[in-house]
Amino acid sequence: MTIVPTSASTQPASRGPVPSIPGHGPATRPNMVAMGTIVWLSSELMFFAGLFAVYFTIRAVRQDLWAERTAGLNVPYATANTIILVVSSVWCQLGVWKAEHGQAARTGSLLDIKNWGMREWYVVTYIFGAVFIAGQVTEYAHLVSEGVTLSSDVYGSVFYLATGFHGLHVTGGLIAFLLIIGRTFTTRHYSHNQAIGAVVTSYYWHFVDVVWIALFATIYLLK
Repeated sequence: MTIVPTSASTQPASRGPVPSIPGHGPATRPNMVAMGTIVWLSSELMFFAGLFAVYFTIRAVRQDLWAERTAGLNVPYATANTIILVVSSVWCQLGVWKAEHGQAARTGSLLDIKNWGMREWYVVTYIFGAVFIAGQVTEYAHLVSEGVTLSSDVYGSVFYLATGFHGLHVTGGLIAFLLIIGRTFTTRHYSHNQAIGAVVTSYYWHFVDVVWIALFATIYLLK
């Protein structure tokens, strides 16, 4: 029997330690910042679920009041404001794609949209979000002039509590966008760590958009 010597090239390659990215742990593990954001958003989802429960419970008890108050809501106006917020998620996601490819800012002229970077798309997202908040404030002013205030009745309390807390969340997202955009001006190299910040901010923004769609359907459509 002839014994064929085994060469080094036929030996199975030894497995070394799992590569890791600085600040992110082994590559086989999920990013801790992203996972922490998802867990936190899950807790926020439970908070809004409680608001929905309060809304439907009181509505079942005071159907007469709900019929009177919901008749005064400007549904077309709220629909337009909702579309503005939903479209902002599209711009946000375009910014995420640019961030994941390491493009922090535009590489061409401002009119060359296809070469925009994360910064430009996040600025547009911020503008749309700010318009949504301005529209909500305008709606509040109209309702107050009609006598619907936080202390006018139980409907006013629930309405402002639900939409107001959501507005605060949107405002928090706008502040986050400013921070992410500002970081692109203070660094020479757009690193993976900074891209993660843009990605988790998009998680939050998509979350507030989905919550608003549910609030809009509940408050404005399910009369």
